Amino acid sequence: MEIESNSSYISFVDDIKQRVISARISAARAVNRDLIGLYWDIGRTIVEKQKKEGWGKSVVERLSRDLKTAFPGGKGFSSRNLWDMKRFYEQYSGHENLRQAVAELPWGHILLIMNKISDVEARTYYIETGRQMGWSRNVLLNQIKTGAYERSRLEVKTHNFSEVLPANLAEQADEALKSSYNLDFLGIGEPMRERELEQQLIARLKDFILELGYGFCASFPFQEGKPNYDYRHINSGFRIFSRTAFLIFDESYHGKRYK
Repeated sequence: MEIESNSSYISFVDDIKQRVISARISAARAVNRDLIGLYWDIGRTIVEKQKKEGWGKSVVERLSRDLKTAFPGGKGFSSRNLWDMKRFYEQYSGHENLRQAVAELPWGHILLIMNKISDVEARTYYIETGRQMGWSRNVLLNQIKTGAYERSRLEVKTHNFSEVLPANLAEQADEALKSSYNLDFLGIGEPMRERELEQQLIARLKDFILELGYGFCASFPFQEGKPNYDYRHINSGFRIFSRTAFLIFDESYHGKRYK
């Protein structure tokens, strides 16, 4: 019997693969936490030394040159990045809980939130949600551009999650799912038929999935950006898989928002 076709061996390999992936993710997270911790300490030290020694702005430029000399080829020690470390410490030093949460995010995410969001509650939303949902930087940027925080406060979501899902999954699904989606990227200026909307969404599937957020994929097969199913077999709604559940979106046109 060939071991490659043995079901027990296939299951064994899949288990090892999952362990390797899990270990790599854990290692990457540990490295990121250490890096963010280092940046925090550098920012704190700059602030404290400037106050104690009366050093001016030139100390950052000098520090950048010395660190680059000490660690040739190393990244992250530009004067601009050192200023960002200082800003990072100054903006989060008074928010201990927020600081602990933001330490779980990559540096690029942290800079994006600092540069785009000033409101503390909005920052909390993007930090916590981005961390929990595992948003990439592009997804985070898209959520900020489309006002995900503002919509989460103003809009009432309509779903049956609490009735059909366990409590923990229902809460996650409610957080992940928006009550409306910004589909401006479709270039729609007037109401259209459901079939036309579906065709537009499939043609711009990447943008649509980006608007949905992290962890979603389409349930239908397609090739080269074109659907290979018959629209006559779709009654209504847009089928999407999340990581743990099968969701059906009911499309209705409201200006440039869809629910």
